[in-house]
Amino acid sequence: MAGKRDYYEVLGVSRDSTPEEIKRAFRRKARQYHPDVNKDPDAAEKFKEINEAYEVLSDERKRAAYDRFGHAGVDGTMAGDPFSGFGFGGLGDIFDEFFGTSFRTAARTRHAPRRGQDLQYRLTIDFEQAIFGCEQEIEFQRTTTCPVCRGSRAEPGTSPQRCRTCQGSGEVRTVRQTFLGQMVNITTCPECGGTGETIATPCRNCHGTGQVRETRRMTVSIPAGVDQGTQIRINGEGEPGVNGGPPGNLYILLSVRPHKYFRRRGDDLFLKIKINVAQAALGTTIKIPILTPQGESEADLVIEPGTQSGQVLVLKGKGVPRLRRDGTHTGYGDLQVMVEVEIPKRLTAEQRELFSRLAETLGEPIIPPANEKGFFERVLDWLGGE
Repeated sequence: MAGKRDYYEVLGVSRDSTPEEIKRAFRRKARQYHPDVNKDPDAAEKFKEINEAYEVLSDERKRAAYDRFGHAGVDGTMAGDPFSGFGFGGLGDIFDEFFGTSFRTAARTRHAPRRGQDLQYRLTIDFEQAIFGCEQEIEFQRTTTCPVCRGSRAEPGTSPQRCRTCQGSGEVRTVRQTFLGQMVNITTCPECGGTGETIATPCRNCHGTGQVRETRRMTVSIPAGVDQGTQIRINGEGEPGVNGGPPGNLYILLSVRPHKYFRRRGDDLFLKIKINVAQAALGTTIKIPILTPQGESEADLVIEPGTQSGQVLVLKGKGVPRLRRDGTHTGYGDLQVMVEVEIPKRLTAEQRELFSRLAETLGEPIIPPANEKGFFERVLDWLGGE
């Protein structure tokens, strides 16, 4: 084979190059001389020469024979189609470079087990249920294996048949001759859709799909302390897997109805109450609503004498259970109560007389310092800057 160039020279590498260096050199040369990229008249011949060199030097056994005997040592291995390695060595790398995938990978993954799709269910619960937890009955639609044919897709008493078109492989190969050699095209079998089987008598219950829709009813435990937008995962309650893969999961997305009196931020509850001027000045004890696992109850709130409008009083441990990531909780947040002093808009003659006498003893209006927080600043602090 005196007319052939040295394979190491063809790829531009030295004889002590590593397999990785040879591979990189081949890819670089293949991209440079691929006929779809390089329009030079001799590009096709150079591309064939590069592939031939790589077929030998990328194989440990062939490379050893070439290093010892030269072209004569591998002459028999290269007989036949010069592109016989395409799809099994050199050209497979080119397909990966230019098209991002290979036919071999697609063929392997077509029948690989795949996890089923996840499902989402939107559930609305009451404010109290979100705080203290509850159990809810839900009902949703999902796909399941046909109970009649057990997923075989065939009517009971019959069975799927091996596809005659693809002989059970799920693929159809067509070979065409080009000036570069034989090119093999692999496509999904149009007869069986890639399953490798045909159904002569489809199951009447699922119409040959192997799956049916079912209504699933179940009880869901909502842990204490959940909030608007909390997502609860229930493993294995999604759509069934494909080719023996595991089922998907069911995700329950929670929405919480607002409460008539309470607001929530994190683990704390917020309540606003109104008292009159006399209660704020003299002090008093009033009953306020609180939330408990048994329902709404009452607690005593002490109003100290001189309480100002916008002042926040805190009841420790009367808030929301602190929810951990594992679903358990430790301790409770607080109940923050904002006191608003209500100024009467209408007074009786007696009340006016009393307020007039009181005003004479309270002194003149004053201008507070600029850095002293007023009513509205305290409200904004209470609302977290909202």
